[in-house]
Amino acid sequence: MEASCIDYKDTGSFSPTVIDYLENNPELRSFYSYRPDLKGFAELFEDKKVIANREVLVKILKKQYGIESESTKVRKSESEDLQLKVSPTGGDLEGAKTPDLEEAYSPVSQNISLLQSPNTFTVTTGHQLNIFAGPLYFIYKIVTAIKLSRQLKEAFPDKNFVPVYWMASEDHDFAEINYTNIGGKKVHWWYEASGATGRINPETMRQALNQYKGALGIEKHANELAEIVETAYTKFDKLADATRYLVNALFGQYGLVVIDADDHEFKQQFAPIIERDIIEQNSFKNISATNEKLQQLGVHVQVNPREINFFYLLDGLRERIVFEKERYHVLNSEISFSEVELKKEIGGHPERFSPNVVMRPLYQECILPNIAYIGGGAEIVYWLELKSTFDHYKVNFPILILRNSGLVIDKETAAKITKMELQPADLFKTCDHIKNDWIKKHSTHTLSLSEEWRELSGIFEKIKLRAYKIDRTLAPSADAVQARLKHAIDNLEKKLVKAEKINYHTRLEQVEHIKADLFPKDSLQERTENFGLFYVKWGQSFIDELIRNFEPLDFKFTVLTEE
Repeated sequence: MEASCIDYKDTGSFSPTVIDYLENNPELRSFYSYRPDLKGFAELFEDKKVIANREVLVKILKKQYGIESESTKVRKSESEDLQLKVSPTGGDLEGAKTPDLEEAYSPVSQNISLLQSPNTFTVTTGHQLNIFAGPLYFIYKIVTAIKLSRQLKEAFPDKNFVPVYWMASEDHDFAEINYTNIGGKKVHWWYEASGATGRINPETMRQALNQYKGALGIEKHANELAEIVETAYTKFDKLADATRYLVNALFGQYGLVVIDADDHEFKQQFAPIIERDIIEQNSFKNISATNEKLQQLGVHVQVNPREINFFYLLDGLRERIVFEKERYHVLNSEISFSEVELKKEIGGHPERFSPNVVMRPLYQECILPNIAYIGGGAEIVYWLELKSTFDHYKVNFPILILRNSGLVIDKETAAKITKMELQPADLFKTCDHIKNDWIKKHSTHTLSLSEEWRELSGIFEKIKLRAYKIDRTLAPSADAVQARLKHAIDNLEKKLVKAEKINYHTRLEQVEHIKADLFPKDSLQERTENFGLFYVKWGQSFIDELIRNFEPLDFKFTVLTEE
């Protein structure tokens, strides 16, 4: 693929706050610790204090992957499910040989083992458990983490960097993850779910699976991807395990480590902060104060903290905790605690306390030796709200990296773009804007009335001067007449362009086809379209091309055109 890059601000799709962050606006400087560049990473390494328990981290990751604690071998004595977790093929594993699995997933095993070293750090991205990997930006987040890890290794060869995908397995918003769009079709998992999505059994996904596989078709790599998703969503009894399998099938060969933080031992490390924050409400106080400062700068605040920023989590239940009448109540249930009972519950069952959106980042930084978080525009903005809470608990704030964004253009659409003589930046304009620019450039007639208006303006200056000499109060009337005439001239120019559009109607229809192909539902391709059809066409080389062309520290929108 051929890559061309566009400044994010030229796409019109990113908030002013994100642009200000990328351009190092000094007004935002107090809301993060280090700049997102190699100098910033060098400064971070001077200050970094890892509080994560590396031994526990490695032990739990090996358990989640079904890897023996003393080697990289898959446990033969465990169930087939554990073997499935490290299979890259998605096919039938009966009779599969352990050495093949070990060899196939050695990058993951090696990276997990590397996490025991004090010179190893993680580069993390996170996302919900969208079925079939949701929209393209799910894939782009992970690719950014993989590429940045490689670039950091080149810049700091004495250190190791492990890309990590943090599964938002405790999130309970099922409606945000139960569908995907592929080739203009919406594939929907019809199911009434409650509680943490990572614990949901995907056994009711058959209809959605069939729809998705049908959308893939039968050409090229369709069967390969169909086998992967079939295995992912039929061989596991938890959506978190299914998602780990799917992500591993796509990214395991690059050493990506998938983590599920819905775990008792992970939560034990976080328990002191859980207790303090629920009782003292520190995050609420700190983030509220930060948000006031951000709002004074004109920043649109993404999330607002609650007095208590934890849910109570059981199978089928994830509900807010509120403090009322001297007790801690779990909403929509009969569960409540006194302060003494709450402390006992946290001490004995920390896994029952689930951080919300403003406390999950702190939890992440407590259990991972992390140095960077990769997120979308809205995520970057809400992370800016959190630094004061990190400072309060004396936890290092990671470097914030805006994930790479991309637009993938196939040969057919690329030919239309070339024929219309459009540039990559033109594609992000509205259809009308593109058409108007094209007409003005290619019409044999002069459609602009700017020269005529310049002449009329000169005449009006003389009229206003004459009116002023006769009666000073007439000047505003002359200005009003001039304004009405300007409006009439502008409307006439629009009519000229509209009339010429009719003459070029067939050519201009191509603009609508191009926009419909690349911006489904008038949205960025990456925010709507699933990766599936791109994988069908190019297979694993699609992922390879993304990794090759994305540049995480350049902060440009990447347009990838099939050659």
